[in-house]
Amino acid sequence: MRYRKRARVPDALAGGFPQALAASAPGACLVIDPGRDLILAANAPATALFDAPDLTGARFSRFHPECLAELAVFAEEVAEYGWGWTRALRPRTADGSALELEYEGRALEAGEAVLLALTAHDLRERARRDIDAEADSYARDGLLAWERAARMFRETERVNELILSAAGDGIYGVDVEGRTTFVNPAAERMLGWSAADLIGRRIHGMVHHSRPDGSHYPDHECPIYNAFRHAKVNRVDDEFFWRKDGRPIRVEYTSTPIMEQGEVAGAVIVFRDITERVENERRLREALAEVDRLKEKLEQENAYLREEIGAARPHSDIIGASPAIRRMLDQIALVAPTDATVLITGESGSGKELAAAAVHAESPRASRPMVRVNCAAIPQDLFESEFFGHAKGAFTGAVRDRAGRFELADGGTLFLDEVGEIPLALQGKLLRVLQEGTFERVGEEATRRVDARIVAATNRDLAAEVAAGRFREDLYFRLNVFPIECLPLRQRREDIPLLAAHFLRLAARRLAIPEPVLTRAAAAQLQAYDWPGNARELQNVVERAAILARGGKLSFDLPLGAVGAREAGPREAPAARVLTEAETRDAEIANLRAALDLSGGRVSGAGGAAERLGVKPSTLYSRLRRLGLARDGAPAQSRSW
Repeated sequence: MRYRKRARVPDALAGGFPQALAASAPGACLVIDPGRDLILAANAPATALFDAPDLTGARFSRFHPECLAELAVFAEEVAEYGWGWTRALRPRTADGSALELEYEGRALEAGEAVLLALTAHDLRERARRDIDAEADSYARDGLLAWERAARMFRETERVNELILSAAGDGIYGVDVEGRTTFVNPAAERMLGWSAADLIGRRIHGMVHHSRPDGSHYPDHECPIYNAFRHAKVNRVDDEFFWRKDGRPIRVEYTSTPIMEQGEVAGAVIVFRDITERVENERRLREALAEVDRLKEKLEQENAYLREEIGAARPHSDIIGASPAIRRMLDQIALVAPTDATVLITGESGSGKELAAAAVHAESPRASRPMVRVNCAAIPQDLFESEFFGHAKGAFTGAVRDRAGRFELADGGTLFLDEVGEIPLALQGKLLRVLQEGTFERVGEEATRRVDARIVAATNRDLAAEVAAGRFREDLYFRLNVFPIECLPLRQRREDIPLLAAHFLRLAARRLAIPEPVLTRAAAAQLQAYDWPGNARELQNVVERAAILARGGKLSFDLPLGAVGAREAGPREAPAARVLTEAETRDAEIANLRAALDLSGGRVSGAGGAAERLGVKPSTLYSRLRRLGLARDGAPAQSRSW
């Protein structure tokens, strides 16, 4: 092959140059743009040769479907050296008929693009023309002809070697007996065998002898062998080849039969190592599954937080100054920094949830959520799903995977409110999570691990429940590591005024009304009541009084006979007795003196005795004088007493 420099197309002629060049050529001529795989122009002989009405605008590779790599090598050589020729390509006509052509190509520079002008010589036609002169040619130039034939074979072999060496995929060939006929360098690298090791040997027994599980892979079941046994192209997406060192590699491959004069002569196998790709796909699936899991957990945490915000807990701090409150706060300060399980006991409304929130807020887990579970509100058949979650399809209505409360509380605190309401049959499963920190979702076999601090609360006497057989003793001991008792309001009456003032501020702010004044008399009235509903009942009474207040004056609607009660529980009604006139006078004097003491001796004005008694100051002065309580020399309109 001879090489010349590229010809340059003048810019002024570049637009119509391909058509002019093709039209002026005596033989079949095509002008192609190899970069775009596009035929820019073709003359009439070329159109007739390829049996295509109009080649212009068609893809050149369309007529070379079986030799794309050889076509690329030839185009690259012509572009590099300026001129070249080849008979190695196997073109076809528009209807698929095979052609035997010799291409002669020249490279043309048109601006920044490189075009190829190809002249196609029909070798069959040339053979017919040369047959008469063949004998004379051999006689005259026999040696040169043999040298040319040898050079042609060497060139073909060189082109084939270039193609095989440049391919990134592994390529090898086998004959009809399954013996290796060639191996490219990429196949040598991937398999660890050299071409010398493989050529002439049955390759199935060397690289495809076993299945992934190690069992024998018979060659009659091998898709590669079936390619030449049944003249069928076989494509396999995921199988294993075995390297020389015994390590498997995951591959995808295509096995294509080689036909020679209508007979199968062997097969060509093109394979690719997909080990890294499969591993990346596995990691991607795991990452996506983890993203889905975290997304689901985040969505459920957000839903839980929305529930908690919607619940609108009326207070977030523990209000009180009694010894009982101080003792409880000391206990919280001791246990909060640890991971010990806490059992909070007390009547309904006594502040158990506030105590649990304080334990969480002062713990190292404060940055994670405290997840609350109201055990009394969960239907028995949904306990496991609520606590541990469920897999999609685990039961009717389980349309998606769902994380349970334990998973939501991972890294934080799980608050089991009304823990005494958990059915006995399910207490064992709860005990297992507390002991081992593991659980399974409903409908799922995978064991999950969780790290959640447990704070439980109950208004029941769990020791009595254990004795009655309604609560597991081992679960009770597991929960009762650090007990905290929330005393009822009747046992810490000194906290009632503070709580009432706090609830009054909250109610006024929420109702957008002026804040009424909580007088000493009103506070004393509240302290005199036993509050069986504890802080929750107190808040309701205070809020109702704030709504009904007129002119800033509070009036508490307490149950009849409640004021003055000091002990909970039923009592005998006192026997009816009629007071004498003297006793009535003494009771009225005691009541007036109590009002004066609470108001600091003031009769009128805000917080004065008259306001506390609900009478006019002038009326109160009259009563004081009538009962002999008026101070000597006190003016009739004095504002203090």
